[in-house]
Amino acid sequence: MSTSNHHSTHHASETIAPFPENSGARTVKLFRNGANQAVRIPKEFELPGTDAVMRREGNRLILELVPDKPKRGTAAALAAALISMKDWSVVDEPFPDAGEDLAPLDEIDL
Repeated sequence: MSTSNHHSTHHASETIAPFPENSGARTVKLFRNGANQAVRIPKEFELPGTDAVMRREGNRLILELVPDKPKRGTAAALAAALISMKDWSVVDEPFPDAGEDLAPLDEIDL
């Protein structure tokens, strides 16, 4: 099993530094947990956070940290939303006139 995190993740109260490229190797035992095969991750290989992405490359299983989403309503959440929109395509068609088929509104005296 290889664990790797090449990106720094910034949280409100902590900064997570990337792992060194060569953190050493350690033999671990594989076991069954219900229908799943599992492995205990030794303390020196623990990942912060609650989610990781796993992928297979040949004989290797690679775990990478999934950064926590920023808290809704924060500047960090706004920045993440704007970054996610950077690849959106530009809409060149005119905005439809939603009221073109409606009768005109009556004047309202206030």
